[in-house]
Amino acid sequence: MSTLRTKGWKTVLILAWPLIISNAFWNLQLTIDRIFLGHLSPDALGAAIASMGIFWVPMALVQQTAGFVTTFVAQYRGAKQDDRVGQALWQSIYISVVGGLLFLFLIPVTPWLFSLFKHSPQLIELETSYFQALCYSALPTALVACASGFYTGIERTKIIMRINGIGLVLNVLLDYIMIFGNWGCPALGVSGAGYATSIAGLGAAIYGFYKIFSPAYEKEFQVRTKWRPDTKLLWQFIKFGVPSGLQWSLEGLAFTCFLVFVGRMGSLELSATGITITIMMLSILPAMGVAQAVMALVGKHVGERNFDQAQEYTWRGFEIVALYMTTLGISFVVFPSFYMNWFYNGQDELMWSQIQTVVPILLLFVALFALFDAVNLVLSFALKGAGDTHFVSQVVLVLPWPLMVIPTMFLVDVQHGLYWAWGAASLYIVTQAGFFLVRFIKGSWRSINMLQT
Repeated sequence: MSTLRTKGWKTVLILAWPLIISNAFWNLQLTIDRIFLGHLSPDALGAAIASMGIFWVPMALVQQTAGFVTTFVAQYRGAKQDDRVGQALWQSIYISVVGGLLFLFLIPVTPWLFSLFKHSPQLIELETSYFQALCYSALPTALVACASGFYTGIERTKIIMRINGIGLVLNVLLDYIMIFGNWGCPALGVSGAGYATSIAGLGAAIYGFYKIFSPAYEKEFQVRTKWRPDTKLLWQFIKFGVPSGLQWSLEGLAFTCFLVFVGRMGSLELSATGITITIMMLSILPAMGVAQAVMALVGKHVGERNFDQAQEYTWRGFEIVALYMTTLGISFVVFPSFYMNWFYNGQDELMWSQIQTVVPILLLFVALFALFDAVNLVLSFALKGAGDTHFVSQVVLVLPWPLMVIPTMFLVDVQHGLYWAWGAASLYIVTQAGFFLVRFIKGSWRSINMLQT
């Protein structure tokens, strides 16, 4: 048993380590972005967190639907149908292009949208500027997800590391130039951060697709010649991929509403929550690389109809993620100042002293639910690798509202309401883990045949 477990860890980690680094790059990109904004002002950081929450709701739907190409590619390879891989890729490209361009229609209605949240006028202005700039990043972000999903499905993940590395370097450089007005560029503030993200994403997407359309991939997977829309395959992609995207979109919507109500508690509560979430992503995004590897391995073995092997890799992936997330969660509690000091801003010492009191308590919540979040992360990706996307989206549609969002709505004017709100969020995460665990153990996912058209 020990030998089998070690072999499983090794297989998962060989596929996952470039994805771990890739997600670490993306996480570092987000963190540096917010550190720059934190140095600009606490309100700029809070506005960016809130705007990103709103932006993520539709973006997650497009991005994760496009990224579901991983499962199709992995299952086709497991079923020895490599000639269908190019077709699956093109369906993802079509979804990326249409979905990404639709974001441009959100730009004119952005001021009205943020006026609904009843934040301070200063926050609304900052939120609007950042969101409008981010809308230009939607198409590149979707295309990067498409390219990354393809490479994950064919188990060549080192290329994804380079894609995200290019995005990181470009974003940091452009943040420095565009937020603060360096090297002759006007100081664009929060909108500069959004434009930097858009341009960096475009550079990463160009590199990813330059590699995809090489002669080697054309010979192996027919990625150039299979460009025509395939109605039946596109329908299967929508049938299974959209619920996969909805998981992230619906959860993003719930957490956005959570942030809106936290924002109504005050700038301190929103800024402290924004810093805590940014720190929390240090545990989630690298661990997501393991979950993505599990998704590809499950997809491949489900395509082979080797369900026991798919289950084996899922449990090994969970063990890796649980160890990592729990360890990092403990470090958040033991060394909170190490993480908080990244966001220090000397312009408002009173606000900062209050943040230093609040954030360590919020990080304690993160440490307490870390193990349950590991369950959510790995098992939701495993279920999606098997095509069980409808169940995953249904859980996220129902659970967060009665457990997290609605309680937070009633806590806006309650003393210590922020801590009660984070307690409600923790309850949601723990309950969701129970649903995913029971579903995976029951094995309903074994009866799904996603490749039938």
